[in-house]
Amino acid sequence: MTAAPTSLSRRRPISERVIEALLFAAAALGGLTTIGILLVLFFETFEFFLEISPLDFFTGTVWSALILPNRFGVLPLINGTLMIAAIGLLLAIPLGLLAAVLLAEYASPAIRNVVKPILETIAGIPTIVLGFFAVYFLSPSILEPIFTDRIGGFSALAAGIVVGVLITPLIASISEDAMSAVPRGLREGAYAMGATKFEVVRKVVFPAAISGIMASIILAMSRAIGETMAVVLAGGTNPTMTLDPLESIQTMTAFIAQISQGDTPQGSLAFKSLFAVAMVLFAITFLLNAISVRVVRRFRTAY
Repeated sequence: MTAAPTSLSRRRPISERVIEALLFAAAALGGLTTIGILLVLFFETFEFFLEISPLDFFTGTVWSALILPNRFGVLPLINGTLMIAAIGLLLAIPLGLLAAVLLAEYASPAIRNVVKPILETIAGIPTIVLGFFAVYFLSPSILEPIFTDRIGGFSALAAGIVVGVLITPLIASISEDAMSAVPRGLREGAYAMGATKFEVVRKVVFPAAISGIMASIILAMSRAIGETMAVVLAGGTNPTMTLDPLESIQTMTAFIAQISQGDTPQGSLAFKSLFAVAMVLFAITFLLNAISVRVVRRFRTAY
């Protein structure tokens, strides 16, 4: 009788199997860490809602977690977060897309190799540096002379501007990659039909790269919503239900940073509110990422 053939997995060197096991352990560790974070958020949020009505939490318009009388209406924090993200996107989307078009369609390779690394370096600037830039230069030297007495040292506008500067490289880099991935044959076909450079960009390249462009915008919004130090320094710590960008506001991340400084007693209601706000922030970010994945699948074009 002939011996049964040895399995290919058993014939592999031990070193390869060890490396495979280490890679699996690393991937599993990331997943288990995420699950652990979610469990902590869930149980702490559940304890918070045992004392505070979820209806009051999600519909209340007054947030006063550290000052008596305590009120836990999360809408002012959500309002401040979305306002700053919206201002940042209004600045970053046109600048980022124009930079992407320049790099992908108009710039020479020499210019692209210089400009793109410089643009991406902006994303590496520590956010606390941008926050100090807003507090010590942007607000007093630029915004206050324009709006005179209507704006103070902290405002949603200043925070939104620095967040826009922060996320512009993200939109520009991902959008430029998406545009550069469009096959050259599509461009040449449009040129052969008499299209101008601008028409090729607007009617051929842009529609073909729309999935990557939309994904970059949604990911940039997730980045803007999750920004912490820049909005803490530039936006302030005043949870206000307002649509005036000249007023001081507070975001969800700013409140989390405020509570995490250690002055709030652990186990107190204010401390537990940290986890409830963090759960809301996680849900918003998760929803945006899910939308990004769906948009990419919906508009993806295979060549």
